[in-house]
Amino acid sequence: MVKLKFSRKNQVTIGIGLFILAIDFFFFFGEILFVPMIAVAVTVAWLPFWLDVFAENKRQKELETRFPDFVRNLTGAIKSGMPASQAVIQVSDTDYGSLMPFVKKFSNQLEWAMPFHKAFVNFGKETENPVIRRAIATMIQAEQAGGNIEDVLTSITDSLIEIKKIKEERKSSIHAQVMQSYIIFFVFLGIMILIQNLLIPYMANFGDAQDSGLGITETSSGNLNLDASLDFSSPLNFFKSFTVWVVSIKGVFLFLALIQGFFAGVVLGKLAEGDLTSGLKHSLIMGTIAFITITVAQSI
Repeated sequence: MVKLKFSRKNQVTIGIGLFILAIDFFFFFGEILFVPMIAVAVTVAWLPFWLDVFAENKRQKELETRFPDFVRNLTGAIKSGMPASQAVIQVSDTDYGSLMPFVKKFSNQLEWAMPFHKAFVNFGKETENPVIRRAIATMIQAEQAGGNIEDVLTSITDSLIEIKKIKEERKSSIHAQVMQSYIIFFVFLGIMILIQNLLIPYMANFGDAQDSGLGITETSSGNLNLDASLDFSSPLNFFKSFTVWVVSIKGVFLFLALIQGFFAGVVLGKLAEGDLTSGLKHSLIMGTIAFITITVAQSI
């Protein structure tokens, strides 16, 4: 699980977000860009937190990629006749990318005479990677059950490589579907805007025309709440106007677009990489685009 850190970078971006929000209230209040600028301010403020999540997710994937290399080198060193502890120390000089600090610590613990199994378990825990932890737990259990450590490490390496190939094949095969999903989402937004800005006002005007000529009132524009807007003059007025705005055409269409963007992104992440966290980046992109696009269209 990703641990969010409130660093200096986060403080700076939150300050920038508040600055954009202040500019929005002073210069764009009541204008077309007022609500979209709020979305920009919020996005700037929380962007570093999302970037930390994505960076940690990328680092974990690199750990999974480099771990088979480490195990393969370790297996070769053990097969050459070295004890397991000495083999780890021997292969720790190889570059394993993001895995290198954990390998070095693993080697240092063995040099200080820590038992191999305990140091290996600590190695898995410190990476905070479920795939690596499961592989290490499997290796230790298999060895304790009487298996040969060389054969166990070889089997684990083969399994990890096979899992990596399956993930890469799934990601490459789903790439076209990812592009199609984005195109479908943009088409969905376009249809929403057409219905919101053209079709519904036309139906409302048509209803008004029938009302004046035939006395039919069921489709009057008043029942459609086309002109609901938020009142920022005071917290109480904002709350009252928000309750009206949520059930208006504007509120319903905006929430429909946000819901569509969120779940479409989550599904894309699950299909492409088998991880819901990976889908959050798609959800964030789609949700931000949907919010800005729909609010600008509503203001026109």
